[in-house]
Amino acid sequence: MSAANSELKLGFIGLGKMGAPIARQLIERGYHVVLYDVIPAAMGPLLDAGGHPAASPREVASQAGVVFTCLPSLEIVREVALGQDGLSHGTAMEILVDCSTTGPEFARALGAELARHSIGMLDSPVTGGVRRAHEGSLAIIVSGKRSLFERVAPLYEPIGRAYFMGEDSGQAQMMKLVNNLLSQVATAATYEAFVLGVKAGLDPDAMLDVINDGTGRNNCTEYKMPRSVLPRSFDYGSNMEITYKDISLCMKEAEKLGVTMLLGNMAKQLWGYGVHRGGAKRDSSTLITYLEEWAGVKVVGAAGRNRAQ
Repeated sequence: MSAANSELKLGFIGLGKMGAPIARQLIERGYHVVLYDVIPAAMGPLLDAGGHPAASPREVASQAGVVFTCLPSLEIVREVALGQDGLSHGTAMEILVDCSTTGPEFARALGAELARHSIGMLDSPVTGGVRRAHEGSLAIIVSGKRSLFERVAPLYEPIGRAYFMGEDSGQAQMMKLVNNLLSQVATAATYEAFVLGVKAGLDPDAMLDVINDGTGRNNCTEYKMPRSVLPRSFDYGSNMEITYKDISLCMKEAEKLGVTMLLGNMAKQLWGYGVHRGGAKRDSSTLITYLEEWAGVKVVGAAGRNRAQ
């Protein structure tokens, strides 16, 4: 453990599927990390790892100079940052590093509000999924004042690789939305392709082998299909509600910019269908089950058949 690391106090708020492994990377690198989550039990494993508890965001911000947040919705980010017991009322905090996906408009507004409290902000949404969060190999997309980025840059190293998009607030959020658009459209298309193939009599494991050795290969075929869909475990990572939130934010920005998004809006409708059919809290990989229902088939690999026995 570095003595310098142990002397620097950080805060981390939001210890869900992404936040918890990110916070753990910082703790294991030797940083003094003050933790808060609205669900106290979420702090337990990280306290055992060496984290320190706080009773509110204000308490975190009264101990830590740099605070990370990784939260599921814009409303929660706003309350944590600016609410009655929020970060803006702390006495020690200088920089907010927001790893949430909020969209550029929200990020710009939040940054301006925090500036009134003499708090700097770096938009720092992350991409790579839960697996890479545990590995400490996320891509961290950053925008904000370069001077703040240079101060925080060493703190990104345990988490993954930082990509600085510029000093304009919201640019990192826009990049995250563009990345998610590609991912979510490709995922929806992958699920359609596998449902079609199985309906036509193809073996899904054989399909996966061919696709991953051909031009159809993508993140979904490399990871989601073999790890979550074909085994029927449906435990890949974020829930469908968050996925729908992300693509909705992207379509909102496209509309503001006057950019036609045919595939993006189709994907938004599909994810929205899953959310409004009871899938909001289900793993995002369960989207395929709605397509299966329409086609009257199930995409089950050998691992899934073994699981069912």
